Amino acid sequence: MISELKRLSGEDMELLIKAPLLVSILIAGADGKIDRNEIKGAIGATKKKAKGKSSLKAYYENVSEDFEDKLKVLIQSYPSSPEQRGIQISDELAGLNDVFSKIQGTLSVEIYESLKSLALNIAQSSGGLFGLKSIGPEEERYVDLKMIKPPAANR
Repeated sequence: MISELKRLSGEDMELLIKAPLLVSILIAGADGKIDRNEIKGAIGATKKKAKGKSSLKAYYENVSEDFEDKLKVLIQSYPSSPEQRGIQISDELAGLNDVFSKIQGTLSVEIYESLKSLALNIAQSSGGLFGLKSIGPEEERYVDLKMIKPPAANR
């Protein structure tokens, strides 16, 4: 894991590791159904980030481990109603605002941007209108992850 993140509390670390899963469920389930393409899109995006050369490689190696199994288990722990699930997950993701304030340098910005990229990737994975990688109106509500404030690059 990235050394800067090792300084976080267990609870903060757990939220950071869980965040890509939460984003996946939030976006994929926004329209009331989590389809296979959306799950495949989330899995593929996290595996790609784990194999890449970015500064978040170690983070995503941890995140992508058993990603599909974790995702399936986590989905079951949330309400089936897309509205209730969206509210609950949005509240949890808002907790990243506090976590990001504890991370020095640009790492919090990189994680934030990475989560936004993941959200967009998942939103586009189910095809949207006429299968043209467009984003449906339900996903559009969440794809910008407005519950997470953009962190400052240097504290």
